[in-house]
Amino acid sequence: MLSIFNIWGPFNNALFYLSLIVSLAGLGGNALVLWHLGLHIKKGPFNVYLLHLAAADFLFLSCQVGFSIAEIAVGHENTLHFPVIFLWFAVGLWLLAAFVVDCCLTYMLPSYCSPTCRPRYTSVVLCLLIWALTMPAVLLPANACGLLYNRMSLLVCFKYHWVSVVWLVILTCMACVGSKILLICGNCCSLQPPPKFCKVAQCSGILLFFCRVPMVVYWCLRPVVAFLFPFFLPLATLLACIDSSTKPLLYYMKGRQLRKKEPLRVILNRALGEESQSSLGGLSLPMSQV
Repeated sequence: MLSIFNIWGPFNNALFYLSLIVSLAGLGGNALVLWHLGLHIKKGPFNVYLLHLAAADFLFLSCQVGFSIAEIAVGHENTLHFPVIFLWFAVGLWLLAAFVVDCCLTYMLPSYCSPTCRPRYTSVVLCLLIWALTMPAVLLPANACGLLYNRMSLLVCFKYHWVSVVWLVILTCMACVGSKILLICGNCCSLQPPPKFCKVAQCSGILLFFCRVPMVVYWCLRPVVAFLFPFFLPLATLLACIDSSTKPLLYYMKGRQLRKKEPLRVILNRALGEESQSSLGGLSLPMSQV
């Protein structure tokens, strides 16, 4: 019986080192996105979300790399590994859901983006609220359920945990449903091709479904999943690292032009910058309305 469980040891080790390699590559990509989008590209109502999302992915990958290197050096996993990386994972999930829903509302309801209907600094304020509210939404249930240094309190853990489960399920459904609406309406129900930001939202929603849902499932059903499937957390972590590391490549593919060599700054500006905002036509906001 014990030999059956020992089979998962090499498999978990392979997933561990794959996650480390993917995280290191993703750190470089997200650092480039943060550098160019934060300092060299004008901010619009949608690339503000992507700037904060790149920051959340960078923190997630940084913590994953840091804890992985510490585990290699010390020989055992730190108890703070999962709650810390899940904190930044949840921030990214919330930002992604907000971005997809905003793109969906903008595409379906063009009047929503008019200067008279959308308050100034909407995207910035919403992103800051997400950063502030995610901290207690993750750390309170983690502390009550014994994932931090305190002991688990069963009743308090149950009270906080089911609230966090409902919250995460709602966010995941919002992102998945919003990207599906954009995919259907943009390809089947519209005579005009969807703008670039809608295409980014579509691809991000697909990545979320395949790469972020397993981590959400593990958080929601942690004791059962950990007992039945010892490989689930390393696999979910690898998929989450792939999702966070793939977005810079997605932006690059959306911004590049075939058979044409251009600087990275030009490519990212085409994919995420002011040119993309103006391409929205009637759906765009003046830059002063961000």
